[in-house]
Amino acid sequence: MSFLDHQRLRLIASGAVLALAFAASIPASAKVLARVDGVEITEEDVQVALDDLGPTLPQQIEGPQREAYVLDYLIDLRLVAKKAAADKMGEGAEVARRLAYYRDKVMMETLLGKVARDGATDAALKQVYDEAAAKQKTEEEISARHILLSTEDEAKAALKRVRGGEDFAKVADDVSKDPGSKGGDLGWFTKDRMVPEFGDAAFKLKKGEISDPVKSQFGWHVIKLENRRQKSFPSFEEVKSQVAQYVAQKSQSDLIMQLREGAKIERTEAPAIPLLPPLGAK
Repeated sequence: MSFLDHQRLRLIASGAVLALAFAASIPASAKVLARVDGVEITEEDVQVALDDLGPTLPQQIEGPQREAYVLDYLIDLRLVAKKAAADKMGEGAEVARRLAYYRDKVMMETLLGKVARDGATDAALKQVYDEAAAKQKTEEEISARHILLSTEDEAKAALKRVRGGEDFAKVADDVSKDPGSKGGDLGWFTKDRMVPEFGDAAFKLKKGEISDPVKSQFGWHVIKLENRRQKSFPSFEEVKSQVAQYVAQKSQSDLIMQLREGAKIERTEAPAIPLLPPLGAK
C-alpha cells in the first residue's frame, strides 16, 4: 500500500461520521464529478471535504491534484459508509451521539458565520474605528539612531568620532554591539517602548543632537535624534481587516452571551479548572 493510499484510508476512518453529518440536498445546478452506485458526488461535496480536511491532507498534493485526491477520498468514503450502513453500524448509540454532536457543530458554525457576516457591515466597522480613534491620545514619537558598546570608554571613543564629523551610521556599523539595527537605526518609537534611561535621554535631545554616553541594562549608548513627530492614528483602510475581525468576533460573543442568559444551564459537577470564556468571547 502506498503512502497516499494509507493517508486516504486514515482520512476515511477519521472523517466518515463528520461527512455523514454534512450530507444535505444538492442544487440541481451542481456539477457532478462522480457517481457511486448511482449516488452523485459534486463540486460542492468536494469543497465541503476540502474545508473539513484542510491541514490533514498531504502537503505535497496541490492544485487540481488536491481536488482529485479529495474526490477519491469521497468515493472511498461513500463505499465504506454504505458498507457500514449495510452492517447496521449506523444504528448504534455511539454513532448517534457523534452524529448529534457534528450536527450541532455544523449548525453552530453556520449560525456564527452568518452572525459574523451580518455584523461586520461597513457602517459597523466605521463606527468602531471612529470610536477608537476618538479615544486615541496624542503621543509624541521620535526616530533615532544609537551606538551600543560594552564600556563607557568605548562609548566615549565612538562619541569622539561622530562629534568629530564621522558619519553616525558608519560608526554604528563599525563598532556597535547591536546587530539588529543597521546603521544604528531604531526607527520610530514612543518613550514607553524603551528602557527608562534610554527613553529619558533620547527624548531630551533636539533634532540632529547627539547625546553623551548613556548607561542602561544593555550597556552604554550614544544616541542621535533624527526627527520627532506626533504619533498618528492608523487610517481606516490600514486597520480595516483587524476591525472587521473584532466586530465579527464581538457579534458572535454577544449572541452566545445572550443565549446563555436566556437559558437554564445546570452543571451537575463543579469544574476541575477555572472556566474559560464562552466560545467567541474575546
